[in-house]
Amino acid sequence: MLHVCSLSTLHQTSERIGATRLITLINEGTPVERPAGILPENHLFLAFNDIIEPMDGMTPPATIHVEKLLEFVEDWDQSSPMLIHCWAGISRSTAGAYITSCYLNPHRSELEIARKLRHAAPSATPNIRLVRIADKLLSRDGRMEEAVTSIGRGADAFEGAPFSFWFDNN
Repeated sequence: MLHVCSLSTLHQTSERIGATRLITLINEGTPVERPAGILPENHLFLAFNDIIEPMDGMTPPATIHVEKLLEFVEDWDQSSPMLIHCWAGISRSTAGAYITSCYLNPHRSELEIARKLRHAAPSATPNIRLVRIADKLLSRDGRMEEAVTSIGRGADAFEGAPFSFWFDNN
């Protein structure tokens, strides 16, 4: 099962769900202490800023970041929880969860996945640049970006509440 949270709730969420794999999507230089129970090889740290267009002095999400995310997800046997977090649990981490779900559910509608994300996380505002890159890599022909655009900006929040996001294989 996928779980999403903010940096401030990382340790308590990891302990509560028994996470064994972790994806960190956060600014370069942000200190992140890996929770107990997560081995270094089971922690993917991707450093980039939460921006959608290049800006001086900032690192935008790039193809290499999404490729590394997909490689990490590919190696996950899904037998234990994976936790995805960013600074606020609203933009980068929700994009990561959406991308992961689209990757693991190639025959599900992108819109169905986006709507399920909105239901699970009212404040979710997935980083559209990340989604756009994944859309191309996964050959979704713009449907991922359209689906995320269709659910709109999430509810205003300083920080997203931790949530679970998953589809049963039925």
